[in-house]
Amino acid sequence: MLAVIKREIALGLRQKGEVLTPLVFFMVIASLFPLGVGAESSLLLRMAPGVLWVSALLAAMLSLQRMFATDYADGSLEQMVLSPTPLGLLVLAKALAHFLLSGVPLVLMAPVLGLQFGLDGRALGILMLSLLLGTPTLSLIGSIGAALTLGVRGAGVLLSLLILPLYIPVLIFGAGAVEADAAGLGFGGHLSLLSALLVLSLFFSPIATAAALRISLE
Repeated sequence: MLAVIKREIALGLRQKGEVLTPLVFFMVIASLFPLGVGAESSLLLRMAPGVLWVSALLAAMLSLQRMFATDYADGSLEQMVLSPTPLGLLVLAKALAHFLLSGVPLVLMAPVLGLQFGLDGRALGILMLSLLLGTPTLSLIGSIGAALTLGVRGAGVLLSLLILPLYIPVLIFGAGAVEADAAGLGFGGHLSLLSALLVLSLFFSPIATAAALRISLE
């Protein structure tokens, strides 16, 4: 697993455009909303959690299609399937590498973008924590869609249709954590549910992704 993670990170750093594209997309989308709706602080504060979470979700999706595409094209994926190492562990390693390359930069950039919406330090901290719990879940769930659409024409559109409905709970609880704290209701419940989704994804996603990869290779 460690070897796969190191390999994926090394490949990602060589192709810096693929790593920077989701981050730039996140910055552009999140920055357009304050310009479009005006400078009314109360409106921006209400919009901030949802806008930042939707922007992060869409940015994380940009690189999902390439999670297995390169390995599929050069034959490495078939070697992974034939490897004595369980395919589920290799899939988990690739999803973790995707989170490190795509999710972590989004988490680190979110507070900077949150300042545009007038979020205070407490809200920014909760936003970062919710993204830190939610973005690995997005990578794990996205790996299932990436495996199912491997080698399919129009895979990008099909991938979006497959995984967007599965992303909705993560989006609701992630954005809801910041909104609940702002309303004085407490954010612990939302973060607990995000943690539960992450645990479930860690267990079930590698199994489902491994099965999908075997089907795609047949």
